[in-house]
Amino acid sequence: MSLLGKKFPGALAKPLTPFFAAGLIVLYGVNSLQNTLSNTAEFKNDPRNPNAKPAGKADH
Repeated sequence: MSLLGKKFPGALAKPLTPFFAAGLIVLYGVNSLQNTLSNTAEFKNDPRNPNAKPAGKADH
């Protein structure tokens, strides 16, 4: 007795291919928008921005 129940044969990836492609397109678009907005004047010097220049060198 399986914990997952009875297995039914059927294609899974082939009918879902358009959804996978759409997900990749959306992720690419969000990434591009985030990179573009992080380089605007408003967020260029924000310390949370990974592309921001450090304010000064900390002396340890």
